Amino acid sequence: MKLKALIAASTVCLSAFAANNAAAATRDYISIVGSSTVYPFATVVAERFGRTSEFSVPKIESTGSGGGLKLFCAGVGENTPDITNASRKIKSSEIELCAKNGVKDITEIKVGYDGIAFANSKKSEQFDITLKDLFTALAKVVPDANGNLIENPNKTWKDVNPSLPATKIEVLGPPPTSGTRDAFVELAMEGGCKQYPELKAMKKQDKKKYKAVCHGIREDGAFIEAGENDNLIVQKLDANPNAFGIFGYSFLEQNSDKVQGAKIGGVVPTFDAIGDGSYPVSRSLYFYVKNAHAEVIPGLKAYVTAFTSEDAIGDEGYLTDRGLIPLSARDWKLVRNDAVELKPNL
Repeated sequence: MKLKALIAASTVCLSAFAANNAAAATRDYISIVGSSTVYPFATVVAERFGRTSEFSVPKIESTGSGGGLKLFCAGVGENTPDITNASRKIKSSEIELCAKNGVKDITEIKVGYDGIAFANSKKSEQFDITLKDLFTALAKVVPDANGNLIENPNKTWKDVNPSLPATKIEVLGPPPTSGTRDAFVELAMEGGCKQYPELKAMKKQDKKKYKAVCHGIREDGAFIEAGENDNLIVQKLDANPNAFGIFGYSFLEQNSDKVQGAKIGGVVPTFDAIGDGSYPVSRSLYFYVKNAHAEVIPGLKAYVTAFTSEDAIGDEGYLTDRGLIPLSARDWKLVRNDAVELKPNL
């Protein structure tokens, strides 16, 4: 009886696996979701891939990093994406969600670096601010003169820092599903939060409260969620010279005739400053591959190989012309090896 039960269980598992693969095989294009920051890079690769290979142009949706990982981790099969782009590293909770839904062999591929720009219209003056200024302007709660946490009372930039103009604080930024939002609160907001000694001390006393305070963004209208469309933010900044926007460096570079990045700690967001780490709000960019689809989705392996080629993401790669900050030669070789072999590495 035990042997029969084992055979029956094995048959069910194999049938489910075959069904998933068969379902995936009915789709003749690569399905990609995820980060709005990685989206333009992936689109360039996909278009070239469609022109230069025997495979269809991959279908790419800009859902935000969090939204993309949720879709990616929903399971294996035709109705789930093959790849998700991310402008932050996958979280442990997302790895657990993937595993729960049968997505167990995943290859993480780092493609390069990006800076998060805090930008305004070129019709206005260029700001020179600190991480502490950013936190003080955008945090939901801030310390008062006695160190007590209060709802953010700052209405203008001059309220934040006497050296800044008396213009209303108005910032257009990404929603919670965005990797840009995740990276901004971690690098910029928390970086500024720690400049307050009483908040830095809170990290040792109450980590949960510390994170809530340092990552909490005000909801009184000073910060406006502008969706996943960074091009729309650029258009709004051009129309409103008093507003600021938060988006990836590549969009800043592509729209340098309209917008300018603020100096943060005296450092302008440039290709070199992001690459050498001197610009304080920099992050890594990734995509994640569902290896269960590698043998059944036409062109999946070839697309991964194309995206990670030296011609695409190397020092002189065509994506650097679009604003991607390249990996070091050593890191690229490691990434390339994992990509070509589709080696599970999480």
